[in-house]
Amino acid sequence: MSADPAPTLLDKARAVAARVGGLKRDAVGAHRLAHQAEVREALTRTELTVALHESLTQRAQLEARLRAAAVAAYGQAHPGRLRRHNRISQLADRILARLGPPGRALVFARSGGRDALERLADPAWYLAANPDVAQRRLDPLTHYLTTGAREGRSPGPLFDEAWYRLQNDVELAATSLSGLEHYLRKGAADGRNPHPLFDLAHYLAQGPSLAPGEEPAAHYLREGGRLGLSPHPLFDPAWYIEQAPDAAGTPALIHYLGAGWRRGLSPHPLFDTAWYLERWPDVTETGTPPLVHFATLGGFEGRSPGPWFDLDHYVAQRGAARPPGLNPLVDYLQGGAWETSEARAGFPTAAYIAARPDLVRAGVTPLEHWARRAGR
Repeated sequence: MSADPAPTLLDKARAVAARVGGLKRDAVGAHRLAHQAEVREALTRTELTVALHESLTQRAQLEARLRAAAVAAYGQAHPGRLRRHNRISQLADRILARLGPPGRALVFARSGGRDALERLADPAWYLAANPDVAQRRLDPLTHYLTTGAREGRSPGPLFDEAWYRLQNDVELAATSLSGLEHYLRKGAADGRNPHPLFDLAHYLAQGPSLAPGEEPAAHYLREGGRLGLSPHPLFDPAWYIEQAPDAAGTPALIHYLGAGWRRGLSPHPLFDTAWYLERWPDVTETGTPPLVHFATLGGFEGRSPGPWFDLDHYVAQRGAARPPGLNPLVDYLQGGAWETSEARAGFPTAAYIAARPDLVRAGVTPLEHWARRAGR
């Protein structure tokens, strides 16, 4: 007589149910472990992003200290001494200038020497910029020292007389020196900039090999421009030369100030020359290179430099933490990028860094990186 199959089937059903229950428990456990792993991974990503952010912030702080130390070291190595150039002294220069080459040589000697002056003064440039001087066949450097400086005429493309006077009006009024003489005697040693687009601290921090007695802007004209050193945070030579191969091997900033801006060339990924002139048409009427306008006026008037950087939004986000008197875009590039959670609306800094940790090695700000990729 055969055994009753019912218990066997029941036992199998129970075993299957037990296995299914075990599988369910295993699935729940696996899901829990997977969730925990995802949470741990998310926390790790967050911790890494915070660490990267802190690293970039500290890097910006170190770079700021490096700039300050570079200027201090240069000033200690090049102590300056001013002279007073009163009315009697000015009259003497004008009389000497009329005495031909020997008299002019004395004017130059009293002002620090022709060789020193011509490191930044450019006679050919001065005559082209001042056709009235050329028509009268006057010696350009003599005219600058005796008359032109007081009229606000610049001696060369990298020394802006009118702008320098505005920045140093008290000392210049007290000494009656030309801007260039003041700069060569004391201004450079004090870290004063000769032009809105030449930043001594920024330049010196790159470690240029200055000749004895040489000041930074003269080094840029002599060698630094050819080597690709940057004269200002808003001027990226490599970026510029990609658009102007004919500027390779020359001071790219001089090319931009002369012809580049008129060709619509961009000096920096976050400054779009053509966009700036189209967005702010009144700038064209001034005849001022747009980057000069932005560096001296536009950035403080709430004018954005291009489509990638929303200046008003950034200034609002930065608030009182932004150093007074510092151009907002320069502030962003020199550390503000890492102090602002969203420098552009809908563009979170932390998320962008997390997706592209290579920015830490390159030291490139998120908006600059985005602009270089044309928003991709």
